[in-house]
Amino acid sequence: MQHPLSVSALNSQIKALLESTFLHVRVEGEVSRPTYHASGHLYFTLKDESSTISCVMFRGNNQKLAFRVEEGMHLVIWGSVSVYAPRGNYQINCFGAEPSGSGALALAYEQLKRDLEAKGYFDLSRKKPLPPFPKRVALITSGTGAALEDMKHVASKRWPLVTLVIIDTLVQGKEAAPSIVSSLKRAHEVETDIIVLARGGGSVEDLWAFNELIVAEAVASAKLPIVSAIGHEIDYVITDFVADKRAPTPSAALELILPDQNEMRISIDYLLDSLGQRMSERLSHHSQHLKHLKEALSHHSLEAKIDYKIEEIDSLKATINRNFLHKIERFGFDLKTIKERLEGAIFQLVAKKQSDLEVLESSYKAKSSMLEPRIGFAQLVLKNKPAQVNDLNINDEVQIQTTKVVLEAKITKKRLL
Repeated sequence: MQHPLSVSALNSQIKALLESTFLHVRVEGEVSRPTYHASGHLYFTLKDESSTISCVMFRGNNQKLAFRVEEGMHLVIWGSVSVYAPRGNYQINCFGAEPSGSGALALAYEQLKRDLEAKGYFDLSRKKPLPPFPKRVALITSGTGAALEDMKHVASKRWPLVTLVIIDTLVQGKEAAPSIVSSLKRAHEVETDIIVLARGGGSVEDLWAFNELIVAEAVASAKLPIVSAIGHEIDYVITDFVADKRAPTPSAALELILPDQNEMRISIDYLLDSLGQRMSERLSHHSQHLKHLKEALSHHSLEAKIDYKIEEIDSLKATINRNFLHKIERFGFDLKTIKERLEGAIFQLVAKKQSDLEVLESSYKAKSSMLEPRIGFAQLVLKNKPAQVNDLNINDEVQIQTTKVVLEAKITKKRLL
């Protein structure tokens, strides 16, 4: 009868047998209960319809995965079977994994795209507008790639005024992502107007640096507008969604951001023609307006005012004359009658006064003839004017006029009676 083994001895034999027999295994199954430990190790269970097996992927291998292991994911894993003898447990020590039915990079791409979209990295509201006439354009690309030559050719043909700031960058390989992040920082330091991330075509692996999280975050946090121009038209990378604009190729990026000098010439010619026509119309309009103002001012000049007043006076005179003649014609009969009456009244008055004068004269003569022999009546004349006795002074020469003689005398003495 065989001697019995201890538990430890049996577990040790099982460990030696399993680990030597299953050094390299590939297993396909569905992921259950994935757990990322703080140490960086990944623990999960792989199962099918009837069985399960524990799996562990230590930090070194886990960091190499391009994607994140999630619940329900179908994976193909590879590694070796290891046994923990004290408990008699065994598990698969995973060296690597890939999605079942699709590539790991494709899965990683979809996962990152989904996560960034959920964070709002693709929102249109955060997109920055492109400058219409950039003066300095930063080209983040390989300094020796064909893409750079294509972009330089487009720039010289389309808009020679632009300055291209070429920032030589690794665009492929493990160090590409950090190099791109560094170049983005450099583009901000050299004061450019816009940034173009550019790379020619290649495989998914060749373009993978533009799907890295650190690159996506650097693009999202950029202060300058960024155009992503990676690969060919059918190629899409994460930076295409995070950037402010996507161009299908590097050449197309320069066509997108630079104005076309030929189109600008046509536009400028059209604008100049339109401006000239409008200016001509405006000048014509203002010329007519000034002409009207001149005519209006001429009517208000001093000469015009005088002429106007003369015309106004002449018109007033004509009006007065017409009115006066009309009134004369209207009241002609009354005036004639009044004239005749006035002439009759004057004639009667003159006749009466004449008669009164004659009566007075006769009376005067009668009285004079009666007074003269008795009184000796005479008229005193001093300096050719009738005078009274009180008007005379010593040495005055006077005339004494009577009805018959004129006497000349000199006053030598004057006394009152």
